[in-house]
This record gives sequence, C-alpha cells and structure tokens, in this order.
Amino acid sequence: MNIRSLTRGDGVVIGAAVVLFIASFLDFVSVDCPSGIDCSSADLPNAWDSLGTVMSIHLAGIIAAGLIIVGRAMPGRKVVGLDVAQFGVALSVFALWTMFWTILDITGDAGAGAILGLLGTLLLAAGAIATPLVPALKAPLVGAPKPQTPQPYGAQPQGGYGYPGAPQQPYGGQPGQQQQPFGGQQPGPAQGQPQGGGPAQDFSPFWFAVPVARPLYAEDGSPAPIAELAPGTWYLAVDQRGPALVAQTQDGRRGVLQDTTGIQRG
Repeated sequence: MNIRSLTRGDGVVIGAAVVLFIASFLDFVSVDCPSGIDCSSADLPNAWDSLGTVMSIHLAGIIAAGLIIVGRAMPGRKVVGLDVAQFGVALSVFALWTMFWTILDITGDAGAGAILGLLGTLLLAAGAIATPLVPALKAPLVGAPKPQTPQPYGAQPQGGYGYPGAPQQPYGGQPGQQQQPFGGQQPGPAQGQPQGGGPAQDFSPFWFAVPVARPLYAEDGSPAPIAELAPGTWYLAVDQRGPALVAQTQDGRRGVLQDTTGIQRG
C-alpha cells in the first residue's frame, strides 16, 4: 500500500491502535498501599489476564484499525454485506462501548492500562467516524512531492512530454524518427499515405498525479469504484470525457476520474 494514500484520519486510527497495544500490557487496576507496606512487587492483572477483555477491546480495536485502513485503500471490498471500512468503524464503536462499561465495572481504582485503553478506544472511534466528515482529516498524511523546478529559458529540459523523465521528442516528430537539420530535405510521404494528413487530435495522452486520494470509476458508469488513485504516483490519462479523464493505472486497469481539480501534469 502506498503510504501517500493515507490521510490524517488514517494516521489517528493507526496511532490509536498503537496506544491500545501498549495499554494491553499495563496494569488494568491499581491498589492503594497502606503506609509501611511495599506493593511494588504485587502481581496486578493486565488485559491479557482476561481473555474477554483483551479480545473484545484491545484486539477488536487493533483489527478495526486494520480494516479501516485496508477498506479505504481498496474500496469496494465487503464483509457480511458491509464495506470493509464500515465494518471496521462498527467494530471500533463496539470496542469503545465495551471499554466504557468495563472501566465502570472495575472493582477498585482503574489502572494505567484501563485509562489508556479508554483513551485509545475513544481516539479510534472518533478518528474512524470523523475522517470522512472532517476536511482536515481527509488531507493526505504525507504531502505530495514538490513539482520539478522549471528550466530556465533556452535550457534543454531533462524529460519530454509523457512519463516524467522520458526522452524529449522533437516538436511534430514521431517516436523513433530522427530530427532533420535545419535546411535539410525532409523525406516525402510514404507510398499509399495521403499527402495532407488527417485532422489533429483534440486530446493527447499525458501523465498526471492527484493531490489527494481519489476514486476511479468503471467506464460503463457503474457507481462502485474500481480503484483509488494515490498521491505521489503517476497515472496515464488516455482520453477525456467532458471534465472527466479516462485514466490508466500502473497495473493496466482503466477507469474514469471524475474529480480532476488540482491534478499535476507530468
């Protein structure tokens, strides 16, 4: 998975899963030691001492975070009729609900593991629910690469039209055709080809990158996305349909990119 496809909300979800993992090893309860008694060697339980606690809170939260990240990276996948990301959101809410009532039912004082577990599940559920709704959380976690510095006037560019870094083709020339020197005789048209040539095409393929992760829909107009374009990766635009582009991914899949605002051309 491309790390540039992760959003800030995904970063919050991953951080909450790390907090839950750490909290599972800390003391779940705390005791007040009477004066004069050393309680440092007391064997206090943690989440792993209770199978129900560790499975329904900590492991459920970590699994929920994984499902949310996978579901947003690969949209369209379903579990028991729900989208993978939606299933992860529901599981994160379940972990928070279970942690809330568990910490209320603790006999005595809550330990560092219980308090940190409550904060972790709260952060996980908040990040899972708010990411699709808050624009700040939908921003990419890692910024897109900076565009190349423009060449000074008259300097030879490093890459030509097409994939960034490709050899520069002469204006009007065909790939593989040598450029004729100024004043040299141009080769005549080949036998069987018209003298005048056909009309110029209105669209020429070009490479582009998206500023944020955007879905790629099938060309037949179906509403379910077939892929997601990630920031920091170059894709080939092969056709244009009004304001939308027909894009081709690196694995050869083609689809329609409906939102073309802010794209960076290669």
